Amino acid sequence: MSLLPSHSPKIFIRNPVLVRASAGSSSSPLQTPPCFVDGAKHCWPDHVELRFAYPSTDYPKLIKKAPVELVYNDINDPIIPWPDEQFEEGEVTTIGSSHGWVASLMHGVGILRLHDDLNPVASDANPKCISLPPLVSLPHCQTQIVTNVSLSSLSPEEEDCVVAVKFMRPQLSYCRPSAQGNSKWFNIRIANPCIMGSLQRRAHTQPTEAEREVMDTCLTSEHMVESQSTGETFLVKCFRQTVDGIAVLQTKAVMVFRVTPKGNAVYTQDIGDLTIFISKAEAFCVRASSFPGVSPNHVYILDVMEISFFKLADSSITTLTERIMAPYFFPPQNIEY
Repeated sequence: MSLLPSHSPKIFIRNPVLVRASAGSSSSPLQTPPCFVDGAKHCWPDHVELRFAYPSTDYPKLIKKAPVELVYNDINDPIIPWPDEQFEEGEVTTIGSSHGWVASLMHGVGILRLHDDLNPVASDANPKCISLPPLVSLPHCQTQIVTNVSLSSLSPEEEDCVVAVKFMRPQLSYCRPSAQGNSKWFNIRIANPCIMGSLQRRAHTQPTEAEREVMDTCLTSEHMVESQSTGETFLVKCFRQTVDGIAVLQTKAVMVFRVTPKGNAVYTQDIGDLTIFISKAEAFCVRASSFPGVSPNHVYILDVMEISFFKLADSSITTLTERIMAPYFFPPQNIEY
């Protein structure tokens, strides 16, 4: 399917169309457009066939295979009846994604692995899986529930790449996967886990009474997003409610703040040519004009039962209710990767 609700679904079994990272620059690397896994079909005992959705039906669609354990297996998926007690030793769940690498956690032994199977430009015949050392919990902390996974560069195989993992409660852990057998976790206790709460926020306009009533009944998540093309930083607040009394959440409102060099977060309804992508993966943004079919001044939201398009100019939301196999937006990938 297309990422835009106005387009009808089309599937093509070819390589994805590539665009240049900077329009008009022949020296810029070719890139795939933002995408996500739109479907999965069991074709092998332990693998599924994936279909990818791109911003426009003009992009040919890529089909590739991936292990079953990387699909329908996100630890935050409310549709899967995960047990209330501790996971069984050796049980594997996916816990997030960054730069096209999906992270999984083997419970009981605390081994975190990075997979490129869902990366649209990674080798289908020779997928990569990088195992990291067992996680170690700090006193009065836990390493079972992960809130964020982040890579400092495009690939964990790069020499200077650092993997950071934030857990529920105050522990932050990081390591360098390329440390040739000497890789280890460095653990930090964060004094104030709500770092974004220290930003001073200012709004040019106030929500209406009706909007405030909706926000007051919602669960709120906050996402920091950096624009590599403009150097700007944004704070995105998503307000979500349960749907039909079940545990699945749906976005009801979004607020975007531009973070100033002094740490002020200023409310805005205009991010220009940028489009922000929010999902269970690390958030990112792109120049819409570089990718046909991507709408500028929008926030795209992807979750296990939701694809939403928030238009900043008038605060309108278009939502598609659809089961999402792997709720991760994948950022543009360089063809050299």
